[in-house]
Amino acid sequence: MKFRLLFLLTFFLLLYSALIFNTYKLQILKGDYFTARAASQSRLAGFMDSVRGSIFFTDRNGNPVPAAINKEYPVIYAVPKEIADPAMVAGKLAEVLGLNQPQLLISLSKPSDPFEPILKKATAAQVAAVRGENLPGIYIDQERFRFYPFAGLASQVLGFLAPTADNPAPEGKYGIEEKFNPELSGKHSESISLTIDPNIQTRAEEVLAGLISQFKAEGGTVIVQDPKTGKILAMGSQPSFDPNNYGDYKLNNFMNPAVQSIYEPGSIFKVITMSAGIDSGKITPDTTFTDTGSVTLDGRTIKNWDKKAHGKVTMTEVIEQSINTGAVFAARKTGRDTFYKYVLDFGFSDLAGIELPGEVAGDLNNLKTSFRDINFATASFGQGVAITPLALINAVSAIANQGILMKPYILGDTEPRAVRQVISPESARAVTGMMVSAVKKAQVAQIPKYDIAGKTGTAQIPDLIHGGYQEKYIHTYVGFAPAYNPSFTILLKLNKPNVTLAGMTVVPAFRELAEFILTYYNVPPDQLE
Repeated sequence: MKFRLLFLLTFFLLLYSALIFNTYKLQILKGDYFTARAASQSRLAGFMDSVRGSIFFTDRNGNPVPAAINKEYPVIYAVPKEIADPAMVAGKLAEVLGLNQPQLLISLSKPSDPFEPILKKATAAQVAAVRGENLPGIYIDQERFRFYPFAGLASQVLGFLAPTADNPAPEGKYGIEEKFNPELSGKHSESISLTIDPNIQTRAEEVLAGLISQFKAEGGTVIVQDPKTGKILAMGSQPSFDPNNYGDYKLNNFMNPAVQSIYEPGSIFKVITMSAGIDSGKITPDTTFTDTGSVTLDGRTIKNWDKKAHGKVTMTEVIEQSINTGAVFAARKTGRDTFYKYVLDFGFSDLAGIELPGEVAGDLNNLKTSFRDINFATASFGQGVAITPLALINAVSAIANQGILMKPYILGDTEPRAVRQVISPESARAVTGMMVSAVKKAQVAQIPKYDIAGKTGTAQIPDLIHGGYQEKYIHTYVGFAPAYNPSFTILLKLNKPNVTLAGMTVVPAFRELAEFILTYYNVPPDQLE
């Protein structure tokens, strides 16, 4: 009996001693390690408490495709309290990680510091290299970061996450991440689905990038929209950025020129001028005028882009040949007040209200505050007025949609909403016919067995320092297909290419992208003969 009691007493004494030693080991010997772990995790407490909602693209079948998700990455950090030789450790880390040794030495030479970050989002090779060195006071853990599987695709639409000066927890910056930061980051965080189709977005950005490279342009924008609903299928601009590595890019790359930048659209605006004239009953596609090559108003002379006089031409021929003086004739026949009313009705002075941050309205001050004929004349062919690419494609989509202006949207759960009937279905069909005729005449945008409606714009860039215009251009093409039952509208805009005419740049690119979408949607031909 005494032996059993002695055995039990000895057993529990040894067990108790082991527990005490383990507690000592955890709290004293490894206390700094766990303090560092706690410090590391507490830094992300605001981010880790609630998992940020994901953002999805949507393909043609309605399937969600992850565009912004959360992912665990290795992080390398130091516990300077445990480092007896900071210079040695800094040297080794600099060697295996390619980091700045003097900066590392400063970070590691803090004897009372329980936590010092070394490298976020470490690669597998970097983790293996650090582990191989077995450096005292250097640890590897996991932290959750935002991950964008498509890298730079639609980056200006998505935005990114970044800490602020006042708050180390990341917040949404730019794009959807900023616009819906409360919904994405709340305790009951939501996921968001976008109307962006990743396949159309990818092809659209490839076409745009090819244009910029081929013609040495400074940048550009592409938008694809469903004209019947207003939903945005693709939206991208260059230069852009990779939100996974946003720190490597300039601030200007984060802006979304599709909604945050205005420009003078040039001759595309002639279809707006013709819409106003035809719908108000002042002209028809067959109305004629005699072009002498120029028109002088308020002491200023307007000439055609080709410096030619085209003689007696119809309004359809004005669109086909992009005759500036013909657009001036149409606007003057319509009348200043009526012309201005239609420009407003097409939405050029309003915010479209798309679910993206920082949208700006158009600048129509030359028409709003002036009674000078010259201002209305230049506006008829898209100079002296400035609008966003989104406003322009939305207005042309209204022509494609039997004259009904839709509210553009990019959230997948949005119900389509008609804003107003801008022009009658009959007027819309007449203007569409003029655009189809222009495509057939030029042939560059024509796709076999389909009616394509489109119009170019080659606009000089205003000289904001000296006044007037620079000898540099912005090329734009907006078109829709099939013309009389459209599945999509495309806008392509190219900034400062090394050639003058849009017919050489954005028009062939439009055809390339339109052919892809027609095939992607399996749209049947509308010309069966």
